[in-house]
Amino acid sequence: MQQVLLVRMGEIFLKGDNRPQFISALVKRVRYAVKPLGGRVESVQGRIFVHDLGENAGLAERRVSRIFGVHSLSHALEVEKEMPLIEEAARELSKDLTGSFRVSARRADKRFPLDSMQLNALLGGVVLESNPALTVDVKQPEHTLTVEIREKAYLHMKKIPAVGGMPVGTDGKALLLLSGGIDSPVAGYQIAKRGVELSAIHYHSFPFTSEQAKQKVLDLAAILAEYTGPILLHVVPFTRIQQEIYDKCPESQTTILMRRFMMRIADRVAKENGCEALVTGESIGQVASQTLQSLLCTNAVCSLPVFRPLIGADKTEIMDQAQRIGSYATSILPFEDCCTIFTPRHPVTRPRLEMMEESEAKLDVETLVEEAIRGIETLRIRAALRN
Repeated sequence: MQQVLLVRMGEIFLKGDNRPQFISALVKRVRYAVKPLGGRVESVQGRIFVHDLGENAGLAERRVSRIFGVHSLSHALEVEKEMPLIEEAARELSKDLTGSFRVSARRADKRFPLDSMQLNALLGGVVLESNPALTVDVKQPEHTLTVEIREKAYLHMKKIPAVGGMPVGTDGKALLLLSGGIDSPVAGYQIAKRGVELSAIHYHSFPFTSEQAKQKVLDLAAILAEYTGPILLHVVPFTRIQQEIYDKCPESQTTILMRRFMMRIADRVAKENGCEALVTGESIGQVASQTLQSLLCTNAVCSLPVFRPLIGADKTEIMDQAQRIGSYATSILPFEDCCTIFTPRHPVTRPRLEMMEESEAKLDVETLVEEAIRGIETLRIRAALRN
């Protein structure tokens, strides 16, 4: 009798002939997650099994439940397909329970001599005989003993929900504009959940923004990496661009002009790193730079598509999602990013594209962009090792 982590796939089963490619990508992600814990991974008959976890089973649960493509998982007992061993495992799992229960058996191996209904009846009797504190309720039980007959028999009492979605890396690459705020990590999470591999870019304005502000972004990337795997983070020196805009352009336009530079640089960096789209955390009307007119002006400098998964979300919805994925507490740390320190008192909310282009004519745009790209620091961010 061995403890294993039984991992179920979700949306992958809607795929056709290319399903093996998605399963292979998911198995690779699970192996990466449990390798530091000593886990051994195998994939059999539409399930993934993680063996040899020992005392690391709880941490493995946390890591695997955050892998996109995993629908749910269970801590199961694995035994040979022999009824005495299956009965012993059923007694072990139910020995400390009270209340009502049922048995839910599934015979994936049709060569097994008992069918699902026979297993339900037989094991239900075994459990009742060994634990008088339990009663049978097949409709609304407090506990369900699940039995899966596959290459071996697997028994468990609890199904743990996971994040779902598609395995990261099965649908291209995108570059996330990662600030120190609440929105962009959530946007990255939403896109990665659809199988997109993420890199990230951040704009740092030293000495106006502190090293603490930069570390905050590194921490957010590490939290996001718990779901996506390692992230390449490109840190762009942005001080000179902001000073040039502030010195030579109307104050009311500074935010939109900065956003246009950010999008230009991101577009270049994305293409140089094999990314096929940009991702931002923008939501319509949330701030002055996110009105439809403002978004039109920032989109105009991009050749790649810009994905905005939060575009119609309320702030409270975004905050709730940030809480769920674990980024909220870091996002609200009081370290300003490069956008907030140069916020104009009265920002333009309905900019015209020709107005922005006229102001940019006062700047050496290409030289500023090239200088910023040459100064990029690229870091490989791995998942935060949290228990």
